[in-house]
Amino acid sequence: MRFDALSALALAPLVAGHGAVTSYIIGGKTYPGYEGFSPASSPPTIQYQWPDYNPTLSVTDPKMRCNGGTSAELSAPVQAGENVTAVWKQWTHQQGPVMVWMFKCPGDFSSCHGDGKGWFKIDQLGLWGNNLNSNNWGTAIVYKTLQWSNPIPKNLAPGNYLIRHELLALHQANTPQFYAECAQLVVSGSGSALPPSDYLYSIPVYAPQNDPGITVDIYNGGLTSYTPPGGPVWSGFEF
Repeated sequence: MRFDALSALALAPLVAGHGAVTSYIIGGKTYPGYEGFSPASSPPTIQYQWPDYNPTLSVTDPKMRCNGGTSAELSAPVQAGENVTAVWKQWTHQQGPVMVWMFKCPGDFSSCHGDGKGWFKIDQLGLWGNNLNSNNWGTAIVYKTLQWSNPIPKNLAPGNYLIRHELLALHQANTPQFYAECAQLVVSGSGSALPPSDYLYSIPVYAPQNDPGITVDIYNGGLTSYTPPGGPVWSGFEF
């Protein structure tokens, strides 16, 4: 997400309730996702089926990976360097980071469930400025625009991938709330880049529950900076 998107914060109406990614925009085409608490009524989609959009509270919960979802019926083609935009119908919280992860499948999507140490970040935005008790957070962009858009790295190796959009809500001290959904992408291009092992994580448990980026109390007036859990985006990616 580029910082020029911050100007969009004043453009969208407010909403209520928790939320989940409900569609994706890729290459000018909109791909529907699951909605509400009745995924069986949704059309075939690129998104993992999820049972609800309630928060995950523990880093060890299996729902951390894809909100408890199961493999999707479809996949979306995307050219390396092209934007993927996740769309929410509602989102409530303005304090916390946005993180976008990917996982390269070793083969077909039917046998790819994001198991093992293979998840890596391609985008994230935590706090800008030095006031944690503010709305200067990545999730505030989702709160106002109901979208998050970022490019697939230009030099990413082609193949089948899972993409995971994660919102970490920090509005309640000592009660972090994780919201994550996954979708299936077929990346094309001439790149060959994949992050080294120290940028790869398993989900669940990409960070301990007591990680400072998870347990942070944004109402503690002595804190002036924030680092999202799960490490940075690899510097070898080209955007």
